[in-house]
Amino acid sequence: MQEDFLDAHRRHLSDAGYLFQAERWANADHLYGISAECGLKVLIEKLKGSSLDRGDRLHVMEEKKPNNAWLKYQTYLSGHAKAAKLALPTLNPFADWLVSQRYANQSNFDHVRVQSHQEGAKAVAALLKKDAVEGFK
Repeated sequence: MQEDFLDAHRRHLSDAGYLFQAERWANADHLYGISAECGLKVLIEKLKGSSLDRGDRLHVMEEKKPNNAWLKYQTYLSGHAKAAKLALPTLNPFADWLVSQRYANQSNFDHVRVQSHQEGAKAVAALLKKDAVEGFK
């Protein structure tokens, strides 16, 4: 199947919202991270003007790699004419999120933990909306 990072971002964000409302913290948390990752990949492709390289295929947070999608986006944004308008918070709200946590017991997740990841995913969504209106160029 062909990748569609924008569609994946939107559907994971929407589904995470339903799970958050139902207090299904573990799965909401996972989907907020995946949503942010997919949205950042869309933004990176737009900044580059081309599809992702192998080195751009990162999770929003990487446990054993020095890079992650949040940092990779900030790196591509550096020096861009609209950098100030398209900046994310400097501190990565996903610093405590790992894709492998999908295997963790759900008792490890609560409203406070998930809410910070929700805010991070919504920050990425806001940049995508801003790009849809103003564009990167």
